Amino acid sequence: ALLYKPIDRVTRSTLVLHDLLKHTPADHPDYPLLQDALRISQNFLSSINEDIDPRRTAVTTPKGETRQLVKDGFLVELSEGSRKLRHVFLFTDVLLCAKLKKTAVGKHQQYDCKWYVPLADLVFPSPEESEHCPQVHVIPDHELEDMKMKISAIKSEVQKEKANKGQSRAIERLKKKMFENEFWLLLNSPAIPFRIHNRNGKSYLFLLSSDYERSEWREAIQKLQKKDLQAFVLSSVELQVLTGSCFKLRTVHNIPVTSNKDDDESPGLYGFLHVIVHSAKGFKQSANLYCTLEVDSFGYFVSKAKTRVFRDTTEPQWNEVRREGRWAGAAAGLAWGCVPTELTHHLSSQLDPQAVQTKNWHMDVIEMNGIKVEFSMKFTSRDMSLKRTPSKKQTGVFGVKISVVTKRERSKVPYIVRQCIEEVEKRGIEEVGIYRISGVATDIQALKAVFDANNKDILVMLSDMDINAIAGTLKLYFRELPEPLLTDRLYPAFMEGIALSDPAAKENCMMHLLRSLPDPNLITFLFLLEHLKR
Repeated sequence: ALLYKPIDRVTRSTLVLHDLLKHTPADHPDYPLLQDALRISQNFLSSINEDIDPRRTAVTTPKGETRQLVKDGFLVELSEGSRKLRHVFLFTDVLLCAKLKKTAVGKHQQYDCKWYVPLADLVFPSPEESEHCPQVHVIPDHELEDMKMKISAIKSEVQKEKANKGQSRAIERLKKKMFENEFWLLLNSPAIPFRIHNRNGKSYLFLLSSDYERSEWREAIQKLQKKDLQAFVLSSVELQVLTGSCFKLRTVHNIPVTSNKDDDESPGLYGFLHVIVHSAKGFKQSANLYCTLEVDSFGYFVSKAKTRVFRDTTEPQWNEVRREGRWAGAAAGLAWGCVPTELTHHLSSQLDPQAVQTKNWHMDVIEMNGIKVEFSMKFTSRDMSLKRTPSKKQTGVFGVKISVVTKRERSKVPYIVRQCIEEVEKRGIEEVGIYRISGVATDIQALKAVFDANNKDILVMLSDMDINAIAGTLKLYFRELPEPLLTDRLYPAFMEGIALSDPAAKENCMMHLLRSLPDPNLITFLFLLEHLKR
């Protein structure tokens, strides 16, 4: 206890420095000194943490051996038909599922054990059984997207309040609302089943957001099961002691939502990550192989894209590009080879904000268990992706003013818009996620080149092309216009009009602004609107 005293003092003074900084104006002469002191204290504490073995001893097993915590984290359990957030603890010989008890203010927090399975009795179902989950109610994508937009809007309100030195009560109210919405999303978005059986008959089902996370849990358990483990039953006192130790041993303290982040933590990366998955080498046997990309947001991974499946091969050559937008996180972009039923390898690459924010593609290889995956990536920040750059060329259609294109074609709506819309209406109306799921970027670039060259094979190529690539080409055309379809001149007026609260005034304003648009812009806009309506 005495040896621990000095470290305890540094820990306390670090918290005091943290609070002092929050209440010290940035232009105060003490501000840089406090920042230095906090940095020195934090570096000292993290160097001590690195020296301590992360697998900390918990309690002694009945055989007199030390039971250690190997892994813990928050998972969603499907229990009696409803989703519950659980804190799961994997010890050297037992998996314990707990929930944090509600306690009065000032009281010591404790966990309540829901169930436990000795690892000697734990078995995984076959991949087919594992994937088959008829009782899972999956929330539709559009509801999840709506909730994300709500959270985004609340975040903006919080930033506005802070910028205007708003009342702390109003900010706290917004943060509480944001926490509730994020918690709902955390509970309802996971859909990947992770099932475990107890040999004695009972079976449990977790729902995860990511293949990567599922394989991590499975591998950690299987690694421990290779040891000589014995079945046992914990007495009520032993269970109480083990559950009691969870609170001080846990490595994951907060549920992964932004509301739990400190204001001065790194905000992560926001923007577009472009990834080309080239190939994988090192497989010993032929298999059906594909690659999944996931990014993490505040500690839990979300699946973003999948390559096509290469059948019966040991050296798949994908060379596919995915453009993933609107994600945030201190993000590790992930890629791995898998067979269609279950994950076989998972590899991760930490995204360094400085390294990825270059205009050029950055090539990388990640390796694990003898498997090498080659990929290239580049990151475009959100600000850069919204900037329009006028095109120097006057030929082609991409990056050329809409009035120039329609005049050249002697049409009211550009040919590219008409053809893409016609093809989407022919084959894409029933497609789930049309205009949301990104097409393969190499296909989109091929279509762009054909439209720019006015190639006579356009129609043949369109009929053969994946429908998401055609939708992506149409989006790219509008994105590369030298000015927005609603024009730079009228854009601010449209923004003011959409903010009007009186419906009649809003409609009058909108109709007046639409009539003010140049003919090619207005007719194309209405043509697009009719299509989206259908």
